[in-house]
Amino acid sequence: MSKTTLSAGQAAAKRCFDFVVAFSGLIVTWWLILLAWLAATIDTRSNGFFIQKRVGKNGKIFRVVKIKTMRPVAAFDTTVTRRGDPRITPLGAFFRRTKIDELPQLWNVLLGEMSFVGPRPDVPGYADKLKGEERAMLSIRPGITGPATLKYRNEEELLAAQNDPEAYNREVIWPDKVQVNLEYIRNWSLRRDIRYILNTVFH
Repeated sequence: MSKTTLSAGQAAAKRCFDFVVAFSGLIVTWWLILLAWLAATIDTRSNGFFIQKRVGKNGKIFRVVKIKTMRPVAAFDTTVTRRGDPRITPLGAFFRRTKIDELPQLWNVLLGEMSFVGPRPDVPGYADKLKGEERAMLSIRPGITGPATLKYRNEEELLAAQNDPEAYNREVIWPDKVQVNLEYIRNWSLRRDIRYILNTVFH
């Protein structure tokens, strides 16, 4: 089994790719991000940017930025989102379906807090609790997409079918995501990263 880490050269190539593509992406999509922010501000009657603390590389906490797609609902307090979640607005559902809500994360990538491909950044309580070899998942920047994200692209529907979505996420989905992400690190290549990005955009 290969070592669960990226070499210095691999890490540099990944970061260079991220910076160039994120910078180009922001130049091309800034107007769409602005329009989506304005629409979400009106739709949710609050700041159209969703900003939340997430666990990043080496366990460092950072603030992820997305377009807001939810409104608060009384007595509905969970970080797990499932299909039919009453907090998701109709416009928010459109932003999620088209991935427009993810565009502000280009800024996180540009700053070096995220990568285009890697483990999804989770709220504290998951990645920061990893132990042993599994902590290798924190050796790389979290990603906008990745193999685990693609495998569970229908995660909201899957959770909606469970009696206890939070327990199922914690006991079944999360452990599997960890193993998928460790395998991604062991077999990393820039070509695979590009393939994951294309699969995310066009599927």
